[in-house]
Amino acid sequence: MDEMINFFAVAPIIPSPRFPTWNSPKEKEVQEAIPVSDSGSGSVTSSSKINKAESQAWISGHNLTYPLKHSFREIITRSATGLQRAPLTKINESLYPTFLEVPPFDKGPTNASHMISGIQTTISRLDASIPQLARWLANTGAKLCVVLLESERVMVNPDQMLGLQTRMHDQGFDVTLYAAKEGDSFPQRYFSLVSLIYWQRTLQTQWISLIDDDTFFPSMPALTSMLAEHDSTKQQYIGSLSGDWWAVAQNGMMAFGGAAVFLSIPLAQVIDSNKETCGNNLRSSAGDTTLMDCIYIHSSTKLTHVVDLNQADMHGDVSGFYESGRKHLSLHYWKSGSVFGTGLPMAAMHLVADVCGECFLQRFQFGDVVLTSGYSIAVYPKGHANQVDMDKLEETWSSNMNTKHSLGPTRPRLELEVEKVQYSFQDAVATNAGVRQLYLHKGVAGQPDSVVELLWRQESPVSKFGTIGQEKRLARGTRHLGSLEKSPLDNRIDGI
Repeated sequence: MDEMINFFAVAPIIPSPRFPTWNSPKEKEVQEAIPVSDSGSGSVTSSSKINKAESQAWISGHNLTYPLKHSFREIITRSATGLQRAPLTKINESLYPTFLEVPPFDKGPTNASHMISGIQTTISRLDASIPQLARWLANTGAKLCVVLLESERVMVNPDQMLGLQTRMHDQGFDVTLYAAKEGDSFPQRYFSLVSLIYWQRTLQTQWISLIDDDTFFPSMPALTSMLAEHDSTKQQYIGSLSGDWWAVAQNGMMAFGGAAVFLSIPLAQVIDSNKETCGNNLRSSAGDTTLMDCIYIHSSTKLTHVVDLNQADMHGDVSGFYESGRKHLSLHYWKSGSVFGTGLPMAAMHLVADVCGECFLQRFQFGDVVLTSGYSIAVYPKGHANQVDMDKLEETWSSNMNTKHSLGPTRPRLELEVEKVQYSFQDAVATNAGVRQLYLHKGVAGQPDSVVELLWRQESPVSKFGTIGQEKRLARGTRHLGSLEKSPLDNRIDGI
């Protein structure tokens, strides 16, 4: 065990000599399905087959280098009535116990017909945003209004706009696209959304939401529950401050747009009644600042700050934020091309919610291994995970930012490859068997890359074997099967 501690601290990716590496995508040994059976029973269930050829075909489509170390694990989620999502769930087994209990959830779309959202962006960025928008908006009954340009100086082509609107309708969006008014500035376009949406309201409409094209709502049930806590018949201005106190000091106590701004219809009426005065007297190039000014000048309404809405305007490595385990109502600046964009594949990351509901970005700790579902697998040196205060956020972002008001309490960042080994989320795909995820640790010091493939699926209502206990024993057998190459992570998983 002492050897393992030293090994993990110094060179955590040295391949085990007992197992072959995956040298080529065409290698014969990965072209067969490996049945998973109860230990000693020989019984096989098709839902628990690990198809190596299928795995290899999917993994080889990614930009990886060979030889490649590969590990496979299966996770089965089980609904537990009365269970609440926790920032960190400790499991008293090695990774993975196979069964994870999650709160019950409805897989169908949430009824959000009382909301109308508005975005102002370019047609290319809206087109690129469709997969992410589809994860939370499509088929919910919520309307979407978008003011479009081709670019900051070029007006949008009407035929192109009509084609995009038709495609979005076909994908379940209740969307109306509008060409931006020629000559309007960025803040004027953003501010104009309020009146545009106000006059699109129906008798059902209670809330207007202004968002960016890289605003993402991980859970519509959680979002609509939050809004239900506020009286929509009164003037309401709901949102979140910037994560950086400098931005708050510069702009004031306003709802920052990327985190999402929610306005009740009575407040939207006040804004619409003063749109000319507010829209033509700008003190900033930011549309959310113009909105705040109009509200504070023409009403007595003040910001209701909801901390789980996130502007997320941190610089640099944001892994500490995403690995916090906190339940986020909104995420921002994850998209490539954004000011602080990190290029995260948000739609793929969020697929795991199809089989675990609210567990997206939830942490599960298995000894020295912490899985943040949809983001990373972190492996700590022996015993170190229990020495880390997991209630505090690891401050991985730029140190010149004051984020205590938004992200505190925090703790210093850990040294990668020494104090923490990080497998980063790469991709996910929905299959008949469940949601398949891929996590990657890039090889260092000439060592090969290492990937962990997770297959998430929901527990069958009635096991083919008659009892859930038998299915559990079968699934546990997968912890030692399906590896093309055992990596040090396997050693931590299996307690070797």
